Parts: sequence; structure tokens; C-alpha cells
Amino acid sequence: MTDVNILAISGSLRAGSMNTALLRAAQKHAPNDVSISLYGNLGAIPLYNGDLDTDSPPSAVQELRAAIARADGLLIATPEYNYSIPGVLKNALDWASRPAQSSALLHKHVAILGAAPGNFGTVRAQLALRQVFLWTQSKVVVRPEILVFNCAQRFDEAGNLTDETTIELIREQLAVLRDQIRGLLPPLHSS
Repeated sequence: MTDVNILAISGSLRAGSMNTALLRAAQKHAPNDVSISLYGNLGAIPLYNGDLDTDSPPSAVQELRAAIARADGLLIATPEYNYSIPGVLKNALDWASRPAQSSALLHKHVAILGAAPGNFGTVRAQLALRQVFLWTQSKVVVRPEILVFNCAQRFDEAGNLTDETTIELIREQLAVLRDQIRGLLPPLHSS
């Protein structure tokens, strides 16, 4: 059986982002038949403007849409800003969701995780992100939830995830995402 190809998107632009570090951990600890590529051009996507959303949108938008369309599924790591998702992530998803009837996100399988320094992890951001995926009819993995709270305690100085419980949850979430993509599990999604 061929590998399941996952596109990983971090909602943080910071070089030292714990959410990007979570995605690197996912790459390292993924099941053998899951291949994860990290999308690294989020900062180049212009603010959504319907006047630019034509048959020939900006090249960064074309690249994002094509990368999502090529992937079997998405893995999104989101920080939490003001009880919600970062503007750069929402902006990218707004671009990717258009045109609605042929969106790259339409029926796409998605898993969500997130890291934050506080005690609540990214629970509110993940809920807000699930609402976005209702519109796109994406198939969001419901369990396991990965809400990495007090994240500074779970990574070493080099940004490597050291928390075995989180590593195991990542493995489990990726296996569920893989099995949903392959049709081995019924989609348990929020839409």
C-alpha cells in the first residue's frame, strides 16, 4: 500500500514556534506508511482580497491550493491568540476554501493539534478551527485531541518534543487520520 501523504501547516510564523516543533515531532514519530511534509510559505500569502481571487490568483495562493489538493490530508498545528486561531492561519484557510464548490479543503481529511504556554493548551483555538472546517465540509479527526499545555516543559532547548504522552498521542492521531483517509474508519468529523 502506498504512503498516505500529509501536508502539515503551522499557524505560527515564529522561527522558534512550539507549534512548528510539534509538526516536526509528527514527522519524526509518524507511522511508517505516513509521509508528512511541512508547508513553509504561510507568511507569503497576501491578505484575502476578493478582487485578487480571480482565475489567476497570487502565486503564493496558487501554491497553497495546489499543495493542499495534492495532499491526502492535513495536519494543522495552531497556537491560540485571543481565544481563537491566528490571523495568518485563518487567512490561508480563507484563500484555500475558494471557490467553495471546488475548494482544496472540500471533504479533505484534517487532524488538529496545538501547543501553548498556559494551562488550557489551545482548546479554544481548536474549537474555532473546527468551526471553519464545518463550512468546507472537511473531515476533522475528533479523537484523540492534542492540547499541549505548559508546552515549555514538554520540549528541550533544541525544540525537540520530549514528552512521551504527547508523542504517543501524535502517533495515535496520525494513525486515525491515515485510517480515515484509507476508508478503514468512518469519518468522525465535526461537519
